[in-house]
Amino acid sequence: MNRRRLVAALGTAVVMVGASACSGGGSGGAGSAADSNQGKKLVVWLMAGDDLPSWMASVKAQFEQQYPGATVDFQTKQWTDIQATVTTALSLVDPPDIFDIGNTQTAYYASTGGLMDLDKYKAQLGGADWTPSMNKSTLVGGKQFAAPWYAGSRAVMYNKTLWARAGVTPPTTMSEWLTDLAKLKQTTGVKSALYLPGQNWYAFDGFLQDAGADILTEQNSRWVGDLGSPQALQAAQLFKTLNGFGAAPVDQDESHPLESGVFAKGDVASMIAMGYEESAAIKDNPKLAGQIGWFPIPGATPDKPAKTFFGGSNLAVATNSVNPDLALGFLKIALNDTNEGLFAKLSGFLPNKAKLYPAIKGNAYAAAASEEAANAGFTPLVPNWGNVENTPNPITTLFLTPILQGKDPQGAAKAADAKLASRLSQG
Repeated sequence: MNRRRLVAALGTAVVMVGASACSGGGSGGAGSAADSNQGKKLVVWLMAGDDLPSWMASVKAQFEQQYPGATVDFQTKQWTDIQATVTTALSLVDPPDIFDIGNTQTAYYASTGGLMDLDKYKAQLGGADWTPSMNKSTLVGGKQFAAPWYAGSRAVMYNKTLWARAGVTPPTTMSEWLTDLAKLKQTTGVKSALYLPGQNWYAFDGFLQDAGADILTEQNSRWVGDLGSPQALQAAQLFKTLNGFGAAPVDQDESHPLESGVFAKGDVASMIAMGYEESAAIKDNPKLAGQIGWFPIPGATPDKPAKTFFGGSNLAVATNSVNPDLALGFLKIALNDTNEGLFAKLSGFLPNKAKLYPAIKGNAYAAAASEEAANAGFTPLVPNWGNVENTPNPITTLFLTPILQGKDPQGAAKAADAKLASRLSQG
């Protein structure tokens, strides 16, 4: 999530100090002397799962060497109710300095004024090489309100043993994949050729984008639901076809039950997943070690994978940070090639620069995700997007599940679009 409040314009002195903090090579610029930083503490909020000890240790050591006298205080936050938590924090006179925010929420936090405008610092933070598709989520009104940190798309995780038994290999087109799934469904020992829960709307969003549609569309300067478009209904039909190749529930998401646990039973041939789900499945069933493979979600032609939802996190500076110079210096260090590559290697997620992809060499999930990266996209980057995802999510409860249950797709789309419009009108 992304949430910062531009409560007051930064004074000229702060801007000058911030600029010098991000300038040059390894000298640290203005404010790096021990006497000017003595006793200063930079508070950095990281989301649970992003708080990788080795990465934090590396960043902390480099920061405290470059800014002697200053310290870094990493604090881990849980995702539950994080939007309200961050919103409150950004409104404080003395908020945390750095926030780890979900990329789909950056526009929302920027709209509140809580995020420092980083436009003038982009080049100094390494932004010239940032992957354009990843950086898109950090831009609001064409301005840079955060820095892309990492991202990952969903790819197909498969059981090599079951695929070999069926005599099929990873496909390169959607039509090949559908043919393979039909064979797998008839294979001994396979309960689900593809386990795809009916409320896995992140997976659906990829098919939606690939069909040339989106969840929302802009009409007369207002955002409204677009699930009733022919392209969206086409994507929903593909999603229904894919769901039919397995025994996944139509009224639950990928966490109910946890799909990695279902895969671990050994009778699921494939599922659309994130990289961490491989280790989770192997933990539940060690016999799967070495038996799990990955491939990009296939597109219409062999030369380009399907579009996928690009989930991940950005790093941003609170507008009200009392240490803007140190905060900008922290970003430069956290995002330098050494630390960005280290985070990618440790997490398996894609780094913000394609030139750093060697850091994920040998990671089969990351290899598949890297093929999808250039074509990946996001949910609509609008300020009120957070209202859309509030429970119950109309994309799943009013659209996907009813369609999978055999109800009229156009009627389901009409109901979902109406609810989307209502939520987007809320402040």
